[in-house]
Amino acid sequence: MDINTPLALLGGLTASQFMRKHWHKKPLLVRQAIPGFKAPIPRARLLAMAGEDGVESRLIQQLDGGNWKLGHGPLSRRSLPALNKPGWTVLVQGVDMHDAKVHELLQQFRFVPEARLDDLMISFATDQGGVGPHFDSYDVFLLQAHGKRRWRIGRQKDLSLQPDKPLKILANFEPEEEFVLEPGDMLYLPPKWAHDGVAEGECMTYSIGFRSPDRSELGRELLLRMSDEPDEPENPVIYKDPKQEAVSNPALIPEGMYDFAREALKKAMAEPLALERALGEYLTEPKPNVWFEHGDENGMFESVVLDRRSRMMYDAKHIFINGESYLAGGRDATLMRKLADTKALSRKDLATASDDALELLSSWFDAGWVRSGD
Repeated sequence: MDINTPLALLGGLTASQFMRKHWHKKPLLVRQAIPGFKAPIPRARLLAMAGEDGVESRLIQQLDGGNWKLGHGPLSRRSLPALNKPGWTVLVQGVDMHDAKVHELLQQFRFVPEARLDDLMISFATDQGGVGPHFDSYDVFLLQAHGKRRWRIGRQKDLSLQPDKPLKILANFEPEEEFVLEPGDMLYLPPKWAHDGVAEGECMTYSIGFRSPDRSELGRELLLRMSDEPDEPENPVIYKDPKQEAVSNPALIPEGMYDFAREALKKAMAEPLALERALGEYLTEPKPNVWFEHGDENGMFESVVLDRRSRMMYDAKHIFINGESYLAGGRDATLMRKLADTKALSRKDLATASDDALELLSSWFDAGWVRSGD
């Protein structure tokens, strides 16, 4: 992607201008971000998808008296209210993993690093349907796919929530601006911008969301991964306390144990490339509801494409795919980086690959991580 070419998707801004002026800073409304846009997923298919195992979905209903009801999928068609009943919403998460056209749509937003891009969620709502005024801790693009939705947004300082609700609904929402979005229109919102979208008639909205790891969660995950030795050491270092004296308070943790723990963490942090390897594996770990269909064990391919469920990234020393890491350098590293960036390798690309690279691709083919591009 040329990050210095003006994009209709961003209202005539280049990707560089958008990231500099709006990303994490201020909203952007784009009329006809995708001119003549037609939803690639019709209503019937989306609602059927919400009933499938392995698809994350939710049903949100607005009840009398300002109450809400939340249900989790799989959602059978019989469990859904009638289409002519107002005030209900179905949310289907990660549709890009289940539909090729939606996956292709998501690729238009890859001017943001892959490590931050999460997924595309589709919201179907009947008239007056919505999820209440709320805020997200991550950036989001709200693309109107079908019908109309009225959005009210504001820079909310009071982030207190209504008590005893199954949803995180703001207690004191103070909107500052209001827009009605029609098919092809898009609204970008930075983190913590409060927003409330209400359907005007039946509508569908596509939400392109981004990953914002929690620091404490990320720290725990990295420490856990860094502490995993790939092989059992020949001479494991175990805790010793030959000078330990008798104690009258046996439940008190010895100071020596804290020192040993600190040294264990220092050792993990000092391991060459341990942090880089742990972060790359964490960022490419597939979601819990993702599984891959194995390819033919003796399958042949002249070109390859990355399976749309695969996560693939790289750094200066590694290639990462679906939670695994590989040291890579030279021509093969260049080839694998191209696969991660473009999600495909042509016959011409593969003609330059080493036997080791072709063997690795073959194993990924068998695992279902890549597919034949022929």
